[in-house]
Amino acid sequence: MTNPKSPERAADPAARRISRRWPVISGIAAVALAALLGLVVVVRANGLALEVDTEWMGEVIEHRSPIWEVPSLFMNALGGGLFGVLIVPIVITVVVVFIKRPWAAGYYLVATVVSAGAVQVLKQVFGRARPEDMLVTSDFGSFPSGHVANAATMAVCLAIIFPRLWVALAGAAYTIVMLLSRTYLGVHWLTDTIGGLLIGAGVAIVLWAPVAAKLDGERALAARLRLERDRKKAAQS
Repeated sequence: MTNPKSPERAADPAARRISRRWPVISGIAAVALAALLGLVVVVRANGLALEVDTEWMGEVIEHRSPIWEVPSLFMNALGGGLFGVLIVPIVITVVVVFIKRPWAAGYYLVATVVSAGAVQVLKQVFGRARPEDMLVTSDFGSFPSGHVANAATMAVCLAIIFPRLWVALAGAAYTIVMLLSRTYLGVHWLTDTIGGLLIGAGVAIVLWAPVAAKLDGERALAARLRLERDRKKAAQS
């Protein structure tokens, strides 16, 4: 007998009936598009910057200012290194587990790891050189941007886990700011950041499809539990 308190039973009927094909297809398409973009960069342009890349970088260099450098350096530290790759995901995972959302926590953690792994594979495959006018040091491989991929994965995952408009808008803003900061610091070409965005969002959507009902049901159970606790507190007061 199915547990009546299982996420699948608590999920909205629409979530249980959700097509598993369209999110998978759209996610894979995003990742494939990023890979195709990489092929264009490496094969057609022989690894050199495309015209859109050089024009964008020229505008960035022309408008560099200490006013923009400080927030860009902050985003550099926030989205990468030990803090961005390890500490932030662990903190988010622990918080989500604490609010009784273990499936959501697992989904976010796996998506983060898979996204980071995909980025590193593509960096090795394409081996694109970074721009010369970098303001910070960085590792090998310009395409795709790991910072932007990580930001996009986090934004899409949190928008799915917490389906609120402000969460989606905050995630979109964070990803865009990260994209701009990577090109401002000169560590990535514009097409690198677009590739990172597609990979991060694509991975999050692909991994959401198999657990869509569980995440929806788990959210419903958590809301029901909070409501019951509030009622008990009201009755005792």
